[in-house]
Amino acid sequence: MQSHNRTPNSLRLYKEAQKVLPGGTTRFTVATDPAPIYIAAGHGAWLTDVDGNRYLDLGNNYTALIHGHGFQPVVDAVAEAIRHGSCFANPTEHEIRLAGMLCERVPGLDKLRFVNTGTEATMFAVKAARAYTGRTKVAKFEGAYHGGYDYVETSEHSAPGTWGPLSDPARVPYAAGTPDAVLADNVILPFNDIDNTLACLERAKSEIACLLVDVMPSRAGLIGLEPDYVATIQRFCNDNGILILCDEVLNFRQGYHGAAAEFGLRPDLITIGKIIGGGLPIGLVGGSDAVMQVFSGKGRRAVVPQGGTFAANPISLVAGIAAMTAWDPPAVARLNAMGERVRNGLRRVIADAGAPMSVTGGASLFRLHMRASPPRTYREFYPSAEEQAVGKLVHQALLGRGILMPPTSSSCLSTPMTDADLDFVLDAVDATLRSVEYRAAIGSAGVAAAPAQGA
Repeated sequence: MQSHNRTPNSLRLYKEAQKVLPGGTTRFTVATDPAPIYIAAGHGAWLTDVDGNRYLDLGNNYTALIHGHGFQPVVDAVAEAIRHGSCFANPTEHEIRLAGMLCERVPGLDKLRFVNTGTEATMFAVKAARAYTGRTKVAKFEGAYHGGYDYVETSEHSAPGTWGPLSDPARVPYAAGTPDAVLADNVILPFNDIDNTLACLERAKSEIACLLVDVMPSRAGLIGLEPDYVATIQRFCNDNGILILCDEVLNFRQGYHGAAAEFGLRPDLITIGKIIGGGLPIGLVGGSDAVMQVFSGKGRRAVVPQGGTFAANPISLVAGIAAMTAWDPPAVARLNAMGERVRNGLRRVIADAGAPMSVTGGASLFRLHMRASPPRTYREFYPSAEEQAVGKLVHQALLGRGILMPPTSSSCLSTPMTDADLDFVLDAVDATLRSVEYRAAIGSAGVAAAPAQGA
């Protein structure tokens, strides 16, 4: 368990940070109980904090680091490039090279524009869909995260008391002050529920510019879309002139050709980020040549003007080229096989310990749920207060055993990891589930556990 005695320097820095940063951090996703873990260095799959403690990194900056920390090809590429300047108002050949690599491997990615973040990519993609279709509404899944843009935040964190009926999910604001006019331009869908999704789409089909799809939304439980559901929304959108916008900012790592290809989805627009920057800030919006023409002015003002001081930053681009060159089919296959091994291993450990816990995910991603049956929808996933309390204990217990994962337990692997690292994860989870503290926590939550095998 994390304690003041184990992380005194992190606690000291957190106290200083609260004097100059609201809440003491620059992003709310940082765990702050009792203080954030301040990192001094990262090498490969491992991190060292400012107190000298080492952790196996299962967060990888929220899945952005496919090759872990200090990946030498990225280090070398960045060191060479920055000697020649960090950024310019003019283009460089690097953007052509990385764009070419990605267009070649991703089906449906005819052309693209680079931006700085996944949020920015999704924002411009929504603008492109509206400009191309002449419609304004955005359909999205309840519980799904797509960045910090008003029109994609709606019902990102709807709860039992606010989410309304499945046949017509409520449009719940995420940030205080969200205008009602923004909410009115959203259509919220219960993913993996075909009948209710079709009913919601049918009511607004002539007004919907795009259906924003995450094939395995992380904050909604890291639950994959089911094949019949994918086929249904594809067919409905094609029949009704609705663009499919596939958000692959997190899930591009699902396969060499990206997430849509893995799930049989044929999007009109795609947003990608995280791993394509090699650990540096980046994002892109791309898609069919016809739709992407909204960004092309051809000597006049574009239908959708898009720019940014640091868009197509050469340092991010050379890091991305190095990272994507190494993210070749053998590397993808190896990492995804490791993901399958760790998910199966976790299921075995959970069963052996008789713990009321389950696992979801795919490729190199996995998530622990503090309930016995894996969820298949957002509403099934939504954790009770008791489950949240157990999850917090598990997170802290794993931290004390040298495992650093996001507080939600949505985790990912990286290419420097070894079989020994995976065994380290499984042993840490096994020890946690057999601990007195965990057994007491599930007892307090009123959850019955089967007797642990070998206990």
